[in-house]
Formats: sequence, C-alpha cells, structure tokens
Amino acid sequence: MTYLVGFPLLVIPFAIYNMIAFLTPIDWNHTVATVTMVSEEHWTITSEDILLTLAILLLFVEFVKATRVGVKTIIDHMLSAVLFVVLLIEFLLVRQAATSTFFLLVVISFVDVVGGFTVTVRTAQRDMSIETDKAISS
Repeated sequence: MTYLVGFPLLVIPFAIYNMIAFLTPIDWNHTVATVTMVSEEHWTITSEDILLTLAILLLFVEFVKATRVGVKTIIDHMLSAVLFVVLLIEFLLVRQAATSTFFLLVVISFVDVVGGFTVTVRTAQRDMSIETDKAISS
C-alpha cells in the first residue's frame, strides 16, 4: 500500500463524475439495478449510489493511510486539501457540477481533509508520548 501514499484516492470518483457529466451526460438518479430483498421490497440502485459508495469506501482507505507518519503522508494531505478546493470551486462555478451528487463528493472530500489531518496529528502525538515514555524509563 506504500504506492498509494501521496496520492489522494478521492480523485477517482471526482474523475469519474467529470467524465460522465461532460462526456455522456446522464441522470444521476438513473436506475442501474433493482434488487429484491428478503422482505420482498425492491431496492433500486442508481448511478449516484454507486459513485457515492465508491467515494465512501475510498474515504476509509484515506483514513487508513492517514495513520502513517511521514513526508508522503503530509504530501497526501496537501493534495487532498487542493482536491477539496478544486471540488468546491467546480461546484460553485460549473453548471454540470451543481448537483446533489457532486455536493456529496465535496462533503466527502472535506471529511477526508479534516479527518486526515486530525488522525495524523493524533497519531504523531501518540508517537511522541511513547518516545517520551521510553526516554524517561531508560
């Protein structure tokens, strides 16, 4: 997984959204599949559901990556912050991005930035306290 450090994975759903929105405009509420549940209820899966699920799963991977401390992790956080700014600007200025789907991608990106920095700071503090405890006991 070291090759993933330094690359914000949330670029993937952002790129997918832009490719679909600009090249083949579709309705994000377009039904992709319908699954009959055990309760006999029908669950409709839309394009939006798939994209947002991918983004949330990648957000989990980003949090796992944030537990590492190092230069690559800091670069990853900076790139994630840049991605958030780009997403926000696109949401505000581009007609194709003015959707609920894109807004939720912006929110997921924001959680990535804030959560990633928080996890990294907490992990670094813990590492510092462990090193201090080892120095005191030696």
